[in-house]
Amino acid sequence: MPLPIFQFEEYMTMKAKQVNRALDEAVPLQLPVKVHEAMRYSLLAGGKQLVEGDESSAMPIACALEMIHTMSLIHDDLPCMDNDDLRRGKPTNHIVFGEDTAILAGDALLTLAFEHVAAKTFNVSPDLVLQAIAELGSAVGSKGLVAGQIVDIDSEGKNVSLAELEYIHVHKTAKLLEASVVCGAIMGGGNMIDIERVRNYARCIGLLFQVVDDILDVTKSSTELGKTAGKDLVSDKATYPKLMGIDNAKKLATELVAQAIEELAYFDDARAAPLYHLANYIASRQN
Repeated sequence: MPLPIFQFEEYMTMKAKQVNRALDEAVPLQLPVKVHEAMRYSLLAGGKQLVEGDESSAMPIACALEMIHTMSLIHDDLPCMDNDDLRRGKPTNHIVFGEDTAILAGDALLTLAFEHVAAKTFNVSPDLVLQAIAELGSAVGSKGLVAGQIVDIDSEGKNVSLAELEYIHVHKTAKLLEASVVCGAIMGGGNMIDIERVRNYARCIGLLFQVVDDILDVTKSSTELGKTAGKDLVSDKATYPKLMGIDNAKKLATELVAQAIEELAYFDDARAAPLYHLANYIASRQN
């Protein structure tokens, strides 16, 4: 099925600027300076944004998701977690500000995310705002991102099945992407069928993101990735190429793109065009 004609690069650039502008306003440099400087260092570093809201009513949830996403990256890079010193081509937060400040900056971003949605969302039914907040909490908590992270840590150096690896990445990676798309559907007043279809779509592209990430980790350099390459191999972590081989991992990526696009067939092509192109963008990314 040919993709709808859509200027995806221009769309992404425009939306990224809008979200970054809103994030800059949401987290000004203020007292205490050190923690706000650390928050802004990672939050405004660029890279892959999860939500591209183009309505003022959706912007607070877009900012909240980016705050949560950034928190997860700050904490994921800590020595007690993945112990990384490079993120988006820059030294990781704890390298610049110290572990104590990095932890607190992540905590501050996480709590600010929920405050921001509650305090700054206008022209949306309170019931829908509550539904979106619940979706956010579920995605990042002990049944979402935290679940994936703890199982990932416990699995290092162990023999992990494909089913266990999928559990890790459905929770660690796909849940936050799922929340991004689902919260957009909620804020837009989507019905239950709309929400479940975009949820399934997001789960596919969330897994796709990780499969591609695993492939890039063993095929690209640190300079090309903007983060440390080959770390999964060094730490003996389970990855899709390790369990399936690179060729089968690439085949899985192709299947996940097809599944994601199939979920979008229910929607109007023009309105779903950004999501069509997002799936292909994730599949073809090089960093």
